[in-house]
Order: sequence, then C-alpha cells, then structure tokens
Amino acid sequence: YTFTMASFPQHRSLVCGFAFFLLPLHSANGDVSYSFPEEMKRGSVIGNIAKDLGLEASRLSARKARIDTEGNRKRYCDINLSTGDLIVAERIDREGLCGKKASCVLNQELVLENPLELQRISLHVQDINDNAPQFKEEVIKIEIAELSVKGARFLLDEARDADIGQNTVQRRKNAELVLDKELDREQQQEFKLLLTAVDGGSPQRSGTVVIHVTVLDANDNAPVFSQAVYKASLPENSPLDTLVITVSASDLDEGPNGEVLYDFDHVSDENNIVFSLDHKTGELRVIGSLDYEDESSYEMQISAKDGLGLASSSTLIIEITDVNDNAPVIYLQSLTSPIPENASPGTEVGIINVQDRDSENNRQVRCYIQQNLPFKLVPSIKNYYSLVTTGELDRELVSDYNITITATDEGSPPLSSSKSVQLSVADVNDNPPVFEEQSYKAHVTENNKPGASVCSVTARDPDWRQNGTVIYSLLPGEVNGVPVSSFLSVNGDTGVIHAVKSFDYEQFRSFKVHVVARDNGSPPLSSNVTVSVFITDVNDNSPQILYPAPEGNSFMTELVPKAAHGGSLVSKVIAVDADSGQNAWLSYHIVKSTDPGLFTIGLHSGEIRTQRDISESDNIKQNLIVSVKDNGQPSLSATCTMYLVISDNLAEVPELKDVSYDENNSKLTSYLIIALVSVSTFFLTFIIVILAVRFCRRRKPRLLFDGAVAIPSAYLPPNYAEVDGAGTLRSTYNYDAYLTTGSRTSDFKFVTSFNDNTLPADQTLRKTPTDFAEELDDSEGFG
Repeated sequence: YTFTMASFPQHRSLVCGFAFFLLPLHSANGDVSYSFPEEMKRGSVIGNIAKDLGLEASRLSARKARIDTEGNRKRYCDINLSTGDLIVAERIDREGLCGKKASCVLNQELVLENPLELQRISLHVQDINDNAPQFKEEVIKIEIAELSVKGARFLLDEARDADIGQNTVQRRKNAELVLDKELDREQQQEFKLLLTAVDGGSPQRSGTVVIHVTVLDANDNAPVFSQAVYKASLPENSPLDTLVITVSASDLDEGPNGEVLYDFDHVSDENNIVFSLDHKTGELRVIGSLDYEDESSYEMQISAKDGLGLASSSTLIIEITDVNDNAPVIYLQSLTSPIPENASPGTEVGIINVQDRDSENNRQVRCYIQQNLPFKLVPSIKNYYSLVTTGELDRELVSDYNITITATDEGSPPLSSSKSVQLSVADVNDNPPVFEEQSYKAHVTENNKPGASVCSVTARDPDWRQNGTVIYSLLPGEVNGVPVSSFLSVNGDTGVIHAVKSFDYEQFRSFKVHVVARDNGSPPLSSNVTVSVFITDVNDNSPQILYPAPEGNSFMTELVPKAAHGGSLVSKVIAVDADSGQNAWLSYHIVKSTDPGLFTIGLHSGEIRTQRDISESDNIKQNLIVSVKDNGQPSLSATCTMYLVISDNLAEVPELKDVSYDENNSKLTSYLIIALVSVSTFFLTFIIVILAVRFCRRRKPRLLFDGAVAIPSAYLPPNYAEVDGAGTLRSTYNYDAYLTTGSRTSDFKFVTSFNDNTLPADQTLRKTPTDFAEELDDSEGFG
C-alpha cells in the first residue's frame, strides 16, 4: 500500500498482451484433459480432440459427435465436425465459475453414436490478471478527536482482488493510519489522503481510495434554548402526527459536541402517551388522542443535551381548545309500552333526557322525531322531553311504532345522534269478525255421507289474541219446518261446515243457513253470513214409464189402421225421471218385437212409427218391449210392453184379453192364444177390406192414426217438469181417453192431438209414402 498526501495524480493502467500455450494434459482410459486461460474468445481452438482420442475426423459427422454437459450446466465448448477441433462456445470467466478456488475444472462429455461411445473431457481454466484491486468504498471517512495523542493508530479497510495467486494483492499485512503529531482543529479541520493497492500480476493492476480525516472538536460549551418558556394552542381531536411546536437549542461546539438531543424532563406517563419529542429536531408531535373534556391543558419540562452530557432545560405549556367533537347522547328515562290503542291524544308515553359533553354553543341541543307519527316531543325542564300522543291510535293499522329520536347540537359543523324507541300498541276489542265473502255457496251431492264437509267459511278479526279469536256457530232457524241443526253443523274453530244427514235432491234442492262469527273479546263482537246450500243430483232414480201403464189385471192396446204408411206415428211411450239434468235425459229402445222390421221408436221422443207400409201378411197383434234408459253414470233403465192391433174398427177385433201373454203359462194356453189370434186376424182383415172399399167409394179418407193415445191426468205426477229432448212428458199432447181390455167390452177411440204433423182427414190417403215420411220427420222434436 502506498499513501500520497493531498494530490490525486491520474493513474494509467498498461494493457499487456499474453501468449498462451494450449497443451493437452493427459489422456487415459479414453478421457482427455485440457488446460487453457480464461476469457478466450468464442471460436478459439482449445485442442484437436479427434487427434487426441485417436478418432477419424471424417467420421465425426456420421457418428453424430456432440458435446454434452453433466446435469443442466451451460455448454462452454463445442466440436468442429470437419476438423475435430474443440472450440470455445461461451465466455469462460474463472472468477464467475470458481471464485477463489485454487483449481477451476469444467467437466464436459463427448458423445458418439454408431456405436455409442462416451468420452469425458476435463477443462482446466487458468487465471489471468484481468481484475484490479478494489476497495469497498470510494472514500474512507475517519474522525479523530483533536485531543488524540501522538502515535495513535487507525485501522483501514483492505483492498480485494478477484484473481488468485500471483495476480492478487501480495502484501497481506493490515493497512493502518498512524498519527505522527497532535492535531489542532482550529488550524486544520480535515485531511485527505490517497491510498493505492497494487497486485503481483504481469502487467500489474492497482486500485485507489481516498481517506477523509476529520478533526473532532472538544466539548467546552452547553446547549442554550431559544426561549425560557414555550407556549402552544392545539385543538382537541387533532390527528396523529400533528406538529404542535418545535423547540430549539444551540451549542457553540461543533460535531458531536455541538449536536443537541432533546428529551422530556420529569414527564408523567399520561403526557408521555399523548406527545412525542423528536430527539434530534426538537419537534413535538401528537401521538395519542386529545380530549378537551378530559384534559384542557398540559405543562411539561424539556431538556437539551450535547454529546458529552452538558444540558439545559425549558418549560412547555400546551392549551387544548374545544371543538364540537361530542354528539348529543339520548337517554330513555321511562317508556310506557304497550299503550292501549284507545289512549286519548296528549297521553304521555315516555321521558327523554339529552346530554352533550361539549361547552358553550357546542352543547346546545335541539331534539325532534320524524314526521307522520301520532307522537311529538314536548320540552320539559332542562334537557328533558316528554313523548306524548297527538292523535288516535289503531293497532289494526299500526301495531308497533319505531320512533327515531334525533338530537342535534349548535356546533359548527353540528353533530347529531339518534335513538330508536320501539313502542307497541295494546289491542282493544274494537273490530267485529268480518267474513271474507259477502255470501257463500256450497254444492253438495245428494246421498252424501253424514259428517262430510260441505264448505268452509272464514272470518277475519284484525284484533289480537282473544279479541281476534273467532268462534263459528249456526244461527238458529228452520228449513221446511225442520231445525237447521238437523241438516248442518259447523266447526267452531275452523269454520268448516259438515252435513249432519244425507240429502235427497228429489226432496229439496237448496236451502239457506246463517253462520255467526263471534270473537272472544269482552264484550264480544259478532257478524253473520248467509250460506246457500245447493243439492246436486245423482242418478239414483230409474225412469218411470207413465204410458203405457205397468201391466196388471188389465192392459192397454193401441189400434193401428191397416192403411198406415211407412213413417206413420202409431203410439208414444211416455216416461219421466225424478232426477235432473243429464240424469233425466231419456232414450228409448225397442228390445223385442213381434215383427222386428215393422216398427221403430224415436231415440229421444219415444214415438213409435211404422218403418214400412202395413201389409196383409202382417200379424194383427203386435207386441213391443220398450226399454227406457237415462243418461246417468251408471245408466238406469225401465221396460214396458206395448200392445198394438192392426185394424180399422173395433168390430174386426176379437176379444183382446189374450193380447197380454205370460211367457210362464203352460203350452196349452199358448196354443189357445195362437188359435184365437189367427181367427181374430182373419176376421179383422176381412173387416178392414170391407171398410177400405167403403171408404174409397165415399172418397172421404178418415184421419190417419197418429198415435195420440188418451192418457188420464192421473198418470202425470204433479212435480214433473218439462224437459225438451229428454223424453219426459210434453205439454203439446192432449191425451183425454184411453183403452182398457179389462171389461172385454171396451171400444177404441180416435182422438186428436195438437201435433202439427197430424194430417187433415181429406188428405190422409192422398199423400205418397215419401211425402208422408217428410212431414213426420218434422214432428221428431215434439213429445
């Protein structure tokens, strides 16, 4: 190391060229090693590896020769496949790869294929003097007190060289700065020296550093404050790190002797938590919360000390000013809840107290509640308010009130606070139960089971608990002279109405009851509603045949003119059904007849008509078994027997008693009847022929029989109504006589009807069969 005083000459480094000899170190077991200097240029030849390993250079390409590295390390060399030379592929920096290691070896591998062969290559990287000595810092600063003795030694930082061996710094003794004579700060305050370090390489390299020596002053002066008392004013709630005041003290000394440090002197723990004093700058800052209401002023002692302990003190007084930082606080002193809904306006329900910790205008408070409520705040003594009602209350409209009380002070800006008061309204029985509907209708199918649900009524009472509990009952009354309780009952809790008995649609079809809904208040309130019950018909009645009358000791017989054409109305089966609707829609069917092709019956009218003209070969006596069915589900039916005699007058008809037959009679009876019918038929045919000749001569055609059979009014039940198209009795027919065979002396009687299709007497035999059928078709709608 060499020191140079007070001057800094420009040092120039001489760059010298190096000649390197690249020789293989050895080759054993197929491995080869090379030694070469660092920092060779890319493409530089390290050695001919083909020659060193005894390989043919011309075969390297065919055998896919390549250089691999161990692991994932960088490949620093490569092979020239044409010449077999091992060349540098990447920059090789020995200091970067091996640092201060004495030996720096890179392991590479030569890989050959066909056949597979692996050759290990060791590259020994030699150090060159490519690094100059370097100091840690550009300037070494040393402070020496002016009272230091002669011969004092000061240790210096050494220079570092990245090279190794001869190329690094050779002199390894510690570098020290030795004081040759005493210092005087007043004559010279600082010195600058230049330190040079040289390595042993060829050419040599060197590094320099500046040594800055500062002479320190001796401490012979104490700090002095600029003020004996410091005063400051600070608003409360000042944010943290707020600068309150800066104290200042000066020291005539320099350096550490003139550096002043500030601190609190005998400060309480409370003050120490609120304020902090920067030891170097003298800045007093806020580190805690300030509250005027807790502490309005602070007084503290502060001291200033220099490096060697000389000190002085001063007084610091801080006044805290009030700000509007406290919102009013609302206290609920008393509350009457719940309050009856019938409380009169002006009733006091609560007492409110409001307080504010601030001072002067900051503690003046106004108190109010939200609008549109039946309440208000009335100021009382001091900071007390009364909460009173201003109007009538209705629990059914509003059962609970959330009253928000807001208090605002007179500060700037003003602060507010609020408090919610929950006030419940107590129920009073002031509402009767109200049914959801003005009237109820219930439809019950007849033959219902006793106890079945008919319908449900519901009444609402907006009152609470027992005042709103609804109890249902039936209002006493009668239905057709029978108490209503014999028909229905109601569940007092649910309002479900049940049938007490089974209903019969044919007895009565509807009735009304009154249901009373009463609450449990005191006194109780009630209301009622009308429930109309309609009985729905069920197909539980078979059709009732009115004509012909049911067989008994006598039977009825219809007379059919021999001259009747096809489509002529012969008779009519009249039936009714006690049911209603589709259950009473009747249809007529011929299930058995003496001559199946002679007569037909209207499906819905019951009218029996000829399908063709009467011929001489037709049996005089015709028996038809007619079935009458209703349209219910399932369908019910009834049958009757219709006795028809083909003849023009009564004289041609034999005794008619045997027209009715019993299939259960003996065979003898059947034979006698057949014989009698045969004789009668022959006789009637003869009579008809004679009468026909007589009628033709007179050219006065008689009225064609239209089947208007006389039926006494006793056959018609008074309670059967007309049902179009259903087969029940219709009012367009006028039946005023009938025939019976019970006396054996009865006569046939032709009667007229109000059927529009009945032909006039002078046109009976002039109509063609086709014309006659067309007019009869129009009469299908009549019954």
